[in-house]
Amino acid sequence: MRIFRPRNIAVVVIVLFIAAITYAFAAANTVPESGAGDGSGTISGYTITNVTYDTMNGDTDPSTLDTVTFDIAPTGGASAPTEVSVKLVSSSTTWFSCTNTSGTTWSCTITGVNTLAADELRVVAAQ
Repeated sequence: MRIFRPRNIAVVVIVLFIAAITYAFAAANTVPESGAGDGSGTISGYTITNVTYDTMNGDTDPSTLDTVTFDIAPTGGASAPTEVSVKLVSSSTTWFSCTNTSGTTWSCTITGVNTLAADELRVVAAQ
């Protein structure tokens, strides 16, 4: 048969050899764990806990959010974040910057968000 010619067998062996080398090279690449993450659900790199929403931070209108406070702890080999922002309304493009108040606690000043409109807490953190 023409399929089993020595030339065809040599081509198949060379292709398999190149594929094996490429796979071994890609498998040898290791990337250290990063603390960056975005999206919904579990994001590796950080754990968000102790979320607190404050509606009465210096004003008397409980229908608007004033601050969001939470703890953000790095997991595994990730470093502590240096930049953190939150978004509270899924259909909005408005992001609020946060400041580190102490240790792992971050606080975000919120303006113009009605309590009923807040339908998500999306946290973006980076080193």
